[in-house]
Amino acid sequence: MTDLAPDAEPDIPGKPTSASRTTLSHIMTHNDTNLLGTVHGGVIMKLVDDAAGAVAGRHSGGPAVTASMDEMAFLEPVRVGDLVHVKAQVNWTGRTSMEIGVRVLAERWNESAPPTQVGSAYLVFAAVDADGKPRRVPPVVPETDRDRRRYQEAQIRRTHRLARRRAIRELRERRTAEGFTD
Repeated sequence: MTDLAPDAEPDIPGKPTSASRTTLSHIMTHNDTNLLGTVHGGVIMKLVDDAAGAVAGRHSGGPAVTASMDEMAFLEPVRVGDLVHVKAQVNWTGRTSMEIGVRVLAERWNESAPPTQVGSAYLVFAAVDADGKPRRVPPVVPETDRDRRRYQEAQIRRTHRLARRRAIRELRERRTAEGFTD
């Protein structure tokens, strides 16, 4: 017999940041280019989503879906022949969602110069069960000062996302009440 109320869920043990951190690497080819001859931003965004999805699935122990992508920044162009490394980790967890931070690095495939950061993004993933319903995720346990800083920054981004969503909903409700049908 447990001490939990019938509808309460047991606590899930936390997982350290390092448990799900991952790097996805890919060499860019002519198939990845845009009309300017550099790698298409959508190709980079897919790699970012793939790496973040792997981290979310590892951390949550099952399927997770992309809920949002925030602040995708392209800092430098990526060229054909670049070896792109997409590094991702869980920054923050809620009850059923996780923020994944992603850094994109590129280096020439045939040079020994250190990689250059070419992009970054923050994505929110929701863990889902086999029926697509939200399921609980383990809390993330930051291990380093950098992890703790990322956790705190993620909380700020979450507060802003929720405030923005609330403000938009309120505006739409007000416009509907005023008779606007856009």
